Amino acid sequence: MQFQIDWQKHPLIPAIVQDSQTGEVLMLAYMNKEAFEKTLATGYAHYYSRSRQKLWKKGESSGNVQKVEAIRLDCDSDTLLLQVEQTGPACHTGRKSCFYKDLQTGKSISEPLQNPQEMYEDVVDTLYHVIQEKKEADPEKSWTAKLFSKGENSILKKVVEEAGEFCFAVKDKNRDEIIYECADLVYHALVALAYSNISPELVRKELKRRFGMSGIEEKRSRK
Repeated sequence: MQFQIDWQKHPLIPAIVQDSQTGEVLMLAYMNKEAFEKTLATGYAHYYSRSRQKLWKKGESSGNVQKVEAIRLDCDSDTLLLQVEQTGPACHTGRKSCFYKDLQTGKSISEPLQNPQEMYEDVVDTLYHVIQEKKEADPEKSWTAKLFSKGENSILKKVVEEAGEFCFAVKDKNRDEIIYECADLVYHALVALAYSNISPELVRKELKRRFGMSGIEEKRSRK
């Protein structure tokens, strides 16, 4: 019997990922047809990122790849179970499993195996993931957590404030201040993106879309 996935009916299906040796559930991701076929062809797990809206190979930047040992399809043919040999941590926080939050105690049941700041080649991606982590940090110990705790108005106020300081630094032609204030502006813009759960990858895609298009054409396209 040949089991089939109806990709027209289920264009994006959840994939539960399990350690093939221990049975521990490592993460939950999503696959479209392309990611599924890429996984079958290469033997390594590929997924479709809903936040970044793109295909990605697990561990493509960190090296923490998942070698697929077996794939199971559930009774409704709309959910996958991947049994994998996991290299390094599976979670972007550096933990072995994404399921480390105990709802009854409110504590983490595991500590990172790897510094999450070492898991991404791109500094913007690294910073964005660190900012996402700070959403649940102590506002008394983290400036980022304090911004999130104060809410949207405080986050946006800081973006406007830092944009102004960057503009004045440019006007004053102070090279060091321009760099410093631009870094502050980028950081606070990423906080605003994280607050809205929008990955910087989508900003990259929008910038790439504009290549070869004049500014006048781009503004007309908005209408």
